[in-house]
Amino acid sequence: MRAVVYSQAGEPDVLHLVDRPLPEPGAGEVRVRVAVSGVNPTDWKARRGSTGEPVDPPVVPNQDGAGTVDAVGEGVDPSRIGERVWIWEAAWRRVDGTAQEFVTLPERQAVPLTDGLSFDVGASLGIPALTAQICLTASESGPRRLRPDALSGQTVLVAGGAGAVGHASIQLARWAGARVIATVSGDEKAKLAQAAGAQEIVNYRAARAAEEILRLAPDGVDLVVEVAPAANAALDAAVLAANGTVAAYATDGGNEVGLSVRDLMGRNVRYRFVLVYTVPPAVKDAAVADVAAAAAAGVLEVGAGAGLPLHRFPLEQAAAAHGAVEEGAVGKVLIDVA
Repeated sequence: MRAVVYSQAGEPDVLHLVDRPLPEPGAGEVRVRVAVSGVNPTDWKARRGSTGEPVDPPVVPNQDGAGTVDAVGEGVDPSRIGERVWIWEAAWRRVDGTAQEFVTLPERQAVPLTDGLSFDVGASLGIPALTAQICLTASESGPRRLRPDALSGQTVLVAGGAGAVGHASIQLARWAGARVIATVSGDEKAKLAQAAGAQEIVNYRAARAAEEILRLAPDGVDLVVEVAPAANAALDAAVLAANGTVAAYATDGGNEVGLSVRDLMGRNVRYRFVLVYTVPPAVKDAAVADVAAAAAAGVLEVGAGAGLPLHRFPLEQAAAAHGAVEEGAVGKVLIDVA
């Protein structure tokens, strides 16, 4: 089978196409014929690692993907063969991601993909949608699960509404009944956030961004889904309601956050830092279940019309796909494997 691997950390050009033996699923595993592999920032960051360091054994990148179960291991119901699935965290603490024609992994990480949903949707779930669900359930006063009306009456601010996590956060928050304000850096990204479902759009580069958000939400926002906690610390502090929460899932704009403790303490503001890989198993299982339910309901659509343009690459151009994500492509980068 064809697979993309890297045996040295570094630039995208460390990725190369090889031929590997067909893997066999072990006990509790399924083998998936991969149709589409999704590329996320976490994938290129893992590949870059400490540039120049050898990687042994070689690693197949990419956490997310979608395809069809074609074999099962001991203890797995044979009826799963032929099932369409979406894959999450294929390469976490493993050397076999989705940038290959077949991948074996624990069966819980291959989630049924509802008939009628494309493999493009399936390959775009994983890291972005699971992260969004965990962020949206981070508030002490909010729900622990997402479903229609779970966030009714709450105002959610999604920072970076045109990004993959921002896009999923807007879709999931709207599905759960929240009012959604998204921040973006320009008109084109504003159109994408609006297409995803955000009711209000604010340019965070504007001098009066905080005033505009408070005009839209005079009592403040209940929850911020934050991609840049350092760069946006002052803005978030200005617009948070009492007992509000910032759920920070990335370090765009810096790694050190400056906070006014007395001000935030007085409002009982909570910061929750989210890394999807290391949340407790029960939290992960809840996120997977909620994302699967939302996808089945048609909530998590992708493509330009849904606010997430797709950028496609064949498997042999995996290096270019990684490069596109690393350079900040707006939308979702997919690799056609099949």
